[in-house]
Amino acid sequence: MIKKKIEDRDLQEHLAALPDDGREVFLLHNDQIRVTAISATKLINQMRVNHELGLLETYVLGQAYLAGGLLSATVKGNDRIQLSIDCGGPIGGVFVESWAVGAVRGYLKHNPIPLKESLKSLDLNELYGPGFISVSKILEGHKSPFTGQTMMAYGDLAKDLALHYQQSEQTPSMFMLSLNFNKSGQVSGSGALFLQAMPGCDEGVLEELENLSTKLPSIGAYLAEGKTIRSYVEKQFETYQVRHLASQFMAFSCPCSREQYTRYLQHLNKEEQKDILVNGPFPLELVCVNCNTHYHYERFELEHLLSEAGGDTV
Repeated sequence: MIKKKIEDRDLQEHLAALPDDGREVFLLHNDQIRVTAISATKLINQMRVNHELGLLETYVLGQAYLAGGLLSATVKGNDRIQLSIDCGGPIGGVFVESWAVGAVRGYLKHNPIPLKESLKSLDLNELYGPGFISVSKILEGHKSPFTGQTMMAYGDLAKDLALHYQQSEQTPSMFMLSLNFNKSGQVSGSGALFLQAMPGCDEGVLEELENLSTKLPSIGAYLAEGKTIRSYVEKQFETYQVRHLASQFMAFSCPCSREQYTRYLQHLNKEEQKDILVNGPFPLELVCVNCNTHYHYERFELEHLLSEAGGDTV
């Protein structure tokens, strides 16, 4: 993966002054509620510049990245989570992959999102349209992923994920996904919360937290001030006996590489290799959809690489 440079100097200075992105895990109220909280302002801004996103596209894909970062706390080691949305509206679909170690990557099916008229709000219901959410756990040592799928009912990713966990895993849950945009349209703060009821959780506690969630200050605005996500949780839930469990660094990261794409080219059959060498175009450009890194190959490079692999040169 090649990270593109954030050119806006004011944004550079703002991001440099913020704490590192990260994921924090807590238990509340005598361990009845598990809370996963992430700060991801730098991650979202790197996602935006790499994928060359407008404000709306940043908001849509940014929410999915936040969700992916939260869900990755449900796996361990080298395991990963895949969050996929397939929908009939202008968004078309979203795919995000996140690892337990804190890496997140993914893409929008339509960039830019095609709009017939200007948006009057950030209500995404009509932009999603009818659709499905799939959450897959890719566990090391298992041949097949563990996947659950539910129909979108709200066109709101936070609400639809809560519904997914209620229906797919019978776990009462709550999500809060927050991106704070400044007057220049830059993401000045971004973070999220994922609350899950533990077995035996008192229903009254859940109701209290649901009521509290409507009164919580914006996570993104809080983080934009240079504060930490840990302090946000400890402050907002201080009456619920907060117990901190774990911390994990997070970043926009993709394991793609030029070597990986070179191997792909070398494993094409001879007819496909010959077609590339004859018809080009040159330089040949291969693009990783997950991070929008562009890899270029001149004709003389391809002749050398494909001849090494046993292909025919022209």
